[in-house]
Amino acid sequence: MRTVTIFFVWILVSMPTLAAEIDALSEEDAAAGLKQALTQGVNAAVDRVGVANGFLENPKVKIPLPGTLQKIEGVMRTLGAGKHVDGLIVSMNRVAEVAAAEARTLMVDTVEKMPVENAKKILAGGDDSATQYFRATTSEELAQEFLPIVKNATGQVDLAKRYNDFARKGGKFGAVAEKYANIEGYVTQKTLDGLYLMMAEEERLIRNDPLGQDSKLLQKVFGAYK
Repeated sequence: MRTVTIFFVWILVSMPTLAAEIDALSEEDAAAGLKQALTQGVNAAVDRVGVANGFLENPKVKIPLPGTLQKIEGVMRTLGAGKHVDGLIVSMNRVAEVAAAEARTLMVDTVEKMPVENAKKILAGGDDSATQYFRATTSEELAQEFLPIVKNATGQVDLAKRYNDFARKGGKFGAVAEKYANIEGYVTQKTLDGLYLMMAEEERLIRNDPLGQDSKLLQKVFGAYK
C-alpha cells in the first residue's frame, strides 16, 4: 500500500515538471528533434532489413504471397509444387532486402524535405507518433519513387522468372494469374511497410531512453516527453 502511495505521489510531483519541460520546448527544436529521430529510424531500419535475410528471416516483416496467390499455396504444396511457392517467396524477400538497402538516401532526403507543423502535438501522440506522421504524409509519394528501385532489384534476383514459374504451375490448380506489375507494386508496399515498422521500433527505443541517445537534441526533445 505504501509503495502504491509513493508511486502516485511521484506522478503528482512529476506532472507539472514534465508539462513545464514541454512548454519550454520550442516548436523549432521539436520539429528538428522529430526529423532527427526519423532519420535515425531510417538508418536503423535499413541496417536491420537491408541485408541478406533481413526480410526473409524476420517474421515481423517477412513478405508472404499476395492474398490471391495464398489461396492455392496449400494445394500446390500438397501436390508437390512447394518449390515454386518457396522460390517466389524467397525472391520477393530478396528484392525487398536489395531495395531497402538502396533506399536509404531516398528516405533520408524525404525526411529532410518533409514539412512539419505542430511538432509538439505530433510528438505527444504516442510511442510511434513521429513515424506514423511520416508515413501518413509521405507514403504515397515515397511509394512512387521507391517503385523503380524495386523494379531494378527485381532484375537482380530473378523475381520475374520465379513469378512466371509459380504462375505456370499454379495455373494448373486454378490460380488466377496476376500481372507481373502487381507483384512489383505489392513488393514495393510490403518493403515500405517493413521499413516503417522498424522505424517505429527505433522511435520507441529513443522514447524509452532519451538520455541514452548520443544526440543532445534527441535528449532534450524526447526527454521532455519521457
